[in-house]
Amino acid sequence: MWRHLNRLLLWSVFASVTCRKAVLDCEAMNTNEFPSPCLDSKTNVVMKGQNVSMFCSHKNKSLQITYSLFRHKTHLGTQNGKGEPAIFNLSITEAHESGPYKCKAQVYSCSKYSRDFNFTIVDPVTAPVLNIMVIQTETHRHITLHCLSVNGSLPINYTFFEKHIAISPAISKYDRESAEFKLTRKNPGEEEEYRCEAKNRLPDYAAYSQTVTMPSTGGDSCPFCLKLLLPGLLLLLLVIILILAFWILPKYKARKAMRNNVPRDCGDTAVEVGIYANIHGKQAKEGSVPEVGSRPCVSTAQDEAEHSQELQYATPVFQEVAPREQEACDSYKPGYVYSELNF
Repeated sequence: MWRHLNRLLLWSVFASVTCRKAVLDCEAMNTNEFPSPCLDSKTNVVMKGQNVSMFCSHKNKSLQITYSLFRHKTHLGTQNGKGEPAIFNLSITEAHESGPYKCKAQVYSCSKYSRDFNFTIVDPVTAPVLNIMVIQTETHRHITLHCLSVNGSLPINYTFFEKHIAISPAISKYDRESAEFKLTRKNPGEEEEYRCEAKNRLPDYAAYSQTVTMPSTGGDSCPFCLKLLLPGLLLLLLVIILILAFWILPKYKARKAMRNNVPRDCGDTAVEVGIYANIHGKQAKEGSVPEVGSRPCVSTAQDEAEHSQELQYATPVFQEVAPREQEACDSYKPGYVYSELNF
């Protein structure tokens, strides 16, 4: 029995010494080696549905520490680590999941809590719309750029770009209104490309407008003139050709038809119609010039289809006249005497 009492006494003494040592160690760690842990994340601004990582760390790298993460009073997870921070991966899907979060670090019976950590939930911006107003002069362009994103948490910062080069500082808008930027350019010989960027507090997230291209002016000429005038000139030329074709051609045909319908004088034009009386031959046979019967002189007007339209008949009367002196001409043929022809 004395042996049993001795064992019990020794156990109680050992337990008392151990508890006292633990209390002393905890007090020593509280003052020197075991400060409060630190809870942090790469960003405190997130959007709904975003995955985040939270880091719980301690300055003491030699202790085996148990880390626990809490949101309000809800326990989210526990990890053990020594010299390395504990990493907790979360997904922020609702507004109440923004915080506050706390980290608990525990060694033996000693535990410490970090400060509260909260996330800020921000709606991302949508692609902005870029509008351009241009006032053209002979030598310069006065350009006004407007950029607006209709969605996204305020404030929103707008930046304007020419091609890939920023041409404006960040313009912050705390209301849902467009940012404006004015610039003046000499009339360029090349096309100009503009776009704008919209960005709020979300890190590594920005939205860009579509690129708007300004055509070159070609020196002092007005913008868009060449592209607009060339089709117009071609159309005007085509209209003029059609008008000439449908207006002048019928008049030409009518004038030609009238010229063909005019009666021809059989005695005046030797090329078209000629009536010759061989009086010399007649006198040799008959001795006198009889009245020549109805010998038709025909003038025929024909249309383009070679159909006869009009016939005119004339009855010539031959009379003997005194012989005239022979006129010198290239077409004179000896043996022929011309008589006067009366209608």
